[in-house]
Amino acid sequence: MNKGFSLIELMIVVAIVGILAAIAYPSYQQNMIDSRRAKAAGCLMELQQFMEKFYSTNFRYDQDAGGAAVVLPAPQCVTDLAGFYGFENGGAPAAVGQQTFMLTATAAGPQLNDSRGCGNLTINQAGTKGISGGGTVAGCWRQ
Repeated sequence: MNKGFSLIELMIVVAIVGILAAIAYPSYQQNMIDSRRAKAAGCLMELQQFMEKFYSTNFRYDQDAGGAAVVLPAPQCVTDLAGFYGFENGGAPAAVGQQTFMLTATAAGPQLNDSRGCGNLTINQAGTKGISGGGTVAGCWRQ
């Protein structure tokens, strides 16, 4: 009485594992992309809140009362997303004027492979959210 596996049984198991891995890995990759995009959206909202607080103190978005340009804090989310999203000038807003701003999270690295077509995320002083890709704003911002 022989105990063990035949070569054919072993090859069948290897083939099944290979098929499962071929199906699961792309799904895992997209799930990671979605997760990082959601974190970038949250980070932009955190930075937007900072800008609103800055405005309530200085009555403008681009500089304080002393004339110094606005400098955004670097929250942990900016560090966590390094290599996946670049925040304009290291997290600083693109100052469009005294009464407006536009914060942008620019996709980089693996985030460029987003199959949902989200691209870069943006948010402005009015809370208007946007994307640069061919997806939907609601889908990309998870509204």
